[in-house]
Amino acid sequence: MDTLARGEAAETISSEQAPRRRRRSRWSDARRQIRHGWQLYLMLLLPVAYVLVFQYWPMFGVQIAFRNYNVVQGITGSPWVGLQNFERFIDSYMFWPVIRNTIVLQGYELVATFPLPIVLALALNYVRLRWFKRSVQMITYAPHFISTVVIVGMLFVLLDPRTGLLNNLLGLVGIDAIDFMGNPDYFRHLYVWSGVWQSLGFNAIIYLAALAGIDPELHEAAIVDGATKIKRIWHIDLPGIAPIAVILLILNIGSILSIGFEKALLMQNPLNLATSEVIDTYVYKVGLASDVPQFSYAAAIGLFRSVVGLLLLVLANQLARRFAKSSLW
Repeated sequence: MDTLARGEAAETISSEQAPRRRRRSRWSDARRQIRHGWQLYLMLLLPVAYVLVFQYWPMFGVQIAFRNYNVVQGITGSPWVGLQNFERFIDSYMFWPVIRNTIVLQGYELVATFPLPIVLALALNYVRLRWFKRSVQMITYAPHFISTVVIVGMLFVLLDPRTGLLNNLLGLVGIDAIDFMGNPDYFRHLYVWSGVWQSLGFNAIIYLAALAGIDPELHEAAIVDGATKIKRIWHIDLPGIAPIAVILLILNIGSILSIGFEKALLMQNPLNLATSEVIDTYVYKVGLASDVPQFSYAAAIGLFRSVVGLLLLVLANQLARRFAKSSLW
């Protein structure tokens, strides 16, 4: 009996030590890998430091959204007010206008910019004239390198009611000049389609790379079976780029409230505020551009936008995993 008891005790001790041995073995393997590839880990150190310093450390300042922030008192010394700034934003008269404008503008942009690069990539994929294909790629890709300020400046020059090229052409056919930049009904169309012109070629590169990874034997077999180009696109190309398209769609849905304020702010004027005032421009105005900057209020609005964007990202990912069998995680 004593021998049996000692055997059971030894098995118990060995079973308790097994996880420690596995952890020790994993740690030794990790150290061995680091010693063998220390150059790669040294290269990884800089981007990791960048993420920690510029992405994670600023999260410490997010707490000002829950405080009545004062520059003199600092972040930790400012009084805690809880959800007061969030309640103020939700109860304000600007809440629904800026939310509606942001969602409508970003949704319009998503509908316009998401399918067009796919169409362009599919069309270029079947072009046989190499010089024509390269020319189209260069023409559509070049606007990506034009800054947002220049793009908006071009819009003002082309659409000026008195000297703009478009209004001059309209005048030749007897149509009165139109103040495109001052009419709120035109703001969304100008914003979206100028963005389409600027980003179409660059976004198509991603899909061209995905199309290049499709096995050519699939197309050869389809041609032997008598499939037309339309059928090859529908049954080979689209399924081949579907995972990339789904991932990009998920990311776009997650950022539906983060439209960016630069272009909207540059195109904005007192006449088109009804449709051009979005969350980002509103945050900029109340947080920095007002006579009395409201840092806590602006931070609360920005945090609200980020939380909603995160929820939309998770929801879009779950729907994509369920229906498209592809997701970010």
